[in-house]
Amino acid sequence: MGKYFGTDGFRGEANVSLTADHAFKIGRFLGSYFSSNGQNSKIVIGKDTRRSSYMLEYALAAGITASGGDAYLLHVTTTPSVSFVTRTDDFCCGVMISASHNPYYDNGIKLLNSNGEKMEQSVLDQIEAYLDDDHELPLAQKDKIGKTVDYVAGRNRYVGYLISLGKFSFKNMRVGLDCANGAAWNIARTVFEALGAKVYLIGADPDGLNINRDVGSTHIEKLREMVLREQLDVGFAFDGDADRCLCVDEKGNIISGDHILYILGKYMKENDTLKNNTIVTTIMSNFGLYKALDEADIRYTKTKVGDKYVYEDMVQNGYSLGGEQSGHIIVSKYANTGDGVLTSLLMMEVMLAKKQSLNELCRGLTIYPQRMRNVYVTDKKAAQAHPAVCRAIEKASLQLGNSGRVLVRESGTEPVIRVMVEAQSIAECESIVDQLSSVILEQEQ
Repeated sequence: MGKYFGTDGFRGEANVSLTADHAFKIGRFLGSYFSSNGQNSKIVIGKDTRRSSYMLEYALAAGITASGGDAYLLHVTTTPSVSFVTRTDDFCCGVMISASHNPYYDNGIKLLNSNGEKMEQSVLDQIEAYLDDDHELPLAQKDKIGKTVDYVAGRNRYVGYLISLGKFSFKNMRVGLDCANGAAWNIARTVFEALGAKVYLIGADPDGLNINRDVGSTHIEKLREMVLREQLDVGFAFDGDADRCLCVDEKGNIISGDHILYILGKYMKENDTLKNNTIVTTIMSNFGLYKALDEADIRYTKTKVGDKYVYEDMVQNGYSLGGEQSGHIIVSKYANTGDGVLTSLLMMEVMLAKKQSLNELCRGLTIYPQRMRNVYVTDKKAAQAHPAVCRAIEKASLQLGNSGRVLVRESGTEPVIRVMVEAQSIAECESIVDQLSSVILEQEQ
């Protein structure tokens, strides 16, 4: 990771660590970089509902046009829609302004290449160098100055694309949608109603300050309450930029990304669309998922945490399904990024094709209790590699055997060792987490 751009873009508190000046300079670089062939570059921009998104949008557009590029504005829309429009409408790159599930006062700038994938690190490195450099790029003049284009039509095409994927009518289906007061607040409802569902909405009244506040995939309790109160067939919760989805079944059970991977994986295998009979997961997926996939005779791989790494594994090995426990689900037939609304449509497809409820589709998967603790250390690598810590991990793994697992890893952003244990009971999880944490701390003394 660089100084500014992490695994999910340049993120920080608006006008504190991420300012309008940063956005303007990023726009200046992009406009210049993609106009280097003597033609105006076409760059498409989307944003979520944060108040600061407007400030960053206009700063980016000013920078792009000042450098000779054309800025196309999708306005409030989802991250996956920017990816879709970028790759289908021949844009040089795409920009999404969002801090995903973070509170309203944070924001972020996420860059996508012409294929709608996360921008190559080599380009991000050049942007970072420019942000810290005093030199100025040449300003476009006369007819070389770029223009800003209202491109809401691109967002509408994406909505039409989602609707076209509906293989079944949703008539007589009662569906709850929690749009997190974010980017999906209008898109999700439009799609589900067009397919015939009776829609019940929460988190669909954005005011610029309430994105993710007590709603969305990080606060799924409100959706659960609505599903039970209104006796709905299913509920779907999105995050601020709608690139992830979690579900609630008809009994009020929370359905994680691991459940979704299990359900979609089995369905795709039955329909011969699960390429190489393999699902890409991250190391944070639950031990129960792996046991269930073994029972279903489905193979799996494990990547580092981050949808970026999931997608890279899928591309390199030709896999068609991957995702994270948090609800980032990628189905390569339809998209090359996580797409929450698309995921919800695919879950509806499985329910209707199989004529089963979401609760019934989850049978065969038992999620193991999990406990995780952050242990603060002075040297992450030394702490994890200490012989006493290694022995303690090996002992705990032997103790659990085939009934759980231990995962001890360094945090990528904090001076922390994350200790995670999955076992058949909460008590056993907590006991082993306590043991391992104590051994790590002893090495600090």
